[in-house]
Amino acid sequence: MPTDSAAGLLLARGADRLKHPGGTLYAHLRRVHATLGEWGARPELRLAGLCHAFYGTDGFAEALGDPNRRGELTDVIGAEAEALVYLYASCDRSRTYPHLASAGGPFTDRFTGAVHRPSQERRRDFAELTVANELDVLAASPALRVAHGEALTALFATWRPLLSPAAGRAVRAFAKTWAGRPAAGR
Repeated sequence: MPTDSAAGLLLARGADRLKHPGGTLYAHLRRVHATLGEWGARPELRLAGLCHAFYGTDGFAEALGDPNRRGELTDVIGAEAEALVYLYASCDRSRTYPHLASAGGPFTDRFTGAVHRPSQERRRDFAELTVANELDVLAASPALRVAHGEALTALFATWRPLLSPAAGRAVRAFAKTWAGRPAAGR
């Protein structure tokens, strides 16, 4: 089963030993995977959620694998899920986020500097994964919630056309409760 194999790879690469808001990177990756499942995401997107930080991200520099050796992850989770992991990891957020909801908007690869224009389906997947990731981080870290909650709420409002109904509801629920305060119970 790809999920078990992916979890094994993450553990072998030390995801359970890397600190991350809410505990370890591995715990965060499992929560993002679970959230995407609760939202009804297809298996490839859920697998991408489980492995989304494999190559590091623009907001989390620690990498478990080398983006120049993508076949290692592809062999475990499949080509489609790995392509989503790479898309997520490669995103230059400052250059891409403002244009994500625009059809044909530029998407800048932070590894290569190349600019491309992902399909609408890829933009939807990217937005869904980003929302699942960021809402988990904000729920786990009161300091990050205060520092970034307002900006992310505003950003995600612009992405509403890309989000599934479940992700949209999660964003609206967060927007009603964040008010610059830490999440209750975390």
